[in-house]
Amino acid sequence: MYKIVLLFCAAILYSCGSTKLKESSVDSSLSSSTENVSRVITFLSSDDLQGRESGGEGIEKAAIFIENEFKSNGIQPYFSSYRDTISNFDKPAYNIVGFLEGSDPELKKEYLVIGAHYDHIGLLSGTVDVIANGANDNASGTTAVIEIARYFGNTKNNKRSIIFVLFTAEEKGLLGSKHLAKRLKNENLNLYTMLNFEMVGVPLIEKDYLMYVTGYESSNLAEVGNRYAKEKLIGFLPKAKEFNLFKRSDNYPFHQEFNVPSQTFCTFDFTNFNHYHKVGDEVELIDFNHMVNVINKSIPMIKAIANASTKEIKY
Repeated sequence: MYKIVLLFCAAILYSCGSTKLKESSVDSSLSSSTENVSRVITFLSSDDLQGRESGGEGIEKAAIFIENEFKSNGIQPYFSSYRDTISNFDKPAYNIVGFLEGSDPELKKEYLVIGAHYDHIGLLSGTVDVIANGANDNASGTTAVIEIARYFGNTKNNKRSIIFVLFTAEEKGLLGSKHLAKRLKNENLNLYTMLNFEMVGVPLIEKDYLMYVTGYESSNLAEVGNRYAKEKLIGFLPKAKEFNLFKRSDNYPFHQEFNVPSQTFCTFDFTNFNHYHKVGDEVELIDFNHMVNVINKSIPMIKAIANASTKEIKY
């Protein structure tokens, strides 16, 4: 996440006291799997991508990969191509923006944005291993969005239209999301809600929910999402409020431009991952089973949001 101040330096704890929720009930052959998650996140966090710094050669490989994932799973470009060139950065950099039209003649005029940033911080000096691979930050969130897009692109069971976005230049100050939120606002997009995924690669510690949402108290997203999920999927993390994480990821520009519920799902809790913005953020530390759980439990919730007859999520 952008400029998170880490106060804790704890060892990574995968199984120490973490609460187990019931397994995902997504009843489709298109649900996510450890094989899919491993394939996507391993590529995105590989050394060949050189830490995916915005404007660099490595992130170009990531962009091509994401475009191919969208194309092969029936997600069309939202603009004339998948690439949304941002105007507020000094190097060529692109958001990757896909689109899936809703099936309902009226509800399809309303939009969900499902996003994550796919950039990271590139190379670091003064270390033996100079590549900041960014597996958790944020190849994990990018993988979640790709997998969710794969599900909906193949089922097409969404009544509202969905825009799937992988943002560039989040690490430069939310530049990709600032650019796109303003562009979509200028188009008078009828945005219902923006749901963002950030650092979902390792499980929370000793919590009775799977993930927290930033800006928890500002909307009823957790309440509605949990009702749609039929379990306590989303909870409140006091540290997220203390550090005002609501303003520190790509949800925030959409909140500023549209003033609709725009929030980030995350499983980084300041005690379960001590490699933030370090070269140690490697794919070997990612819990694939946890990520599959996050994805497969998020899909029914997102489907219910996309198909609800009224806009239940409100500030």
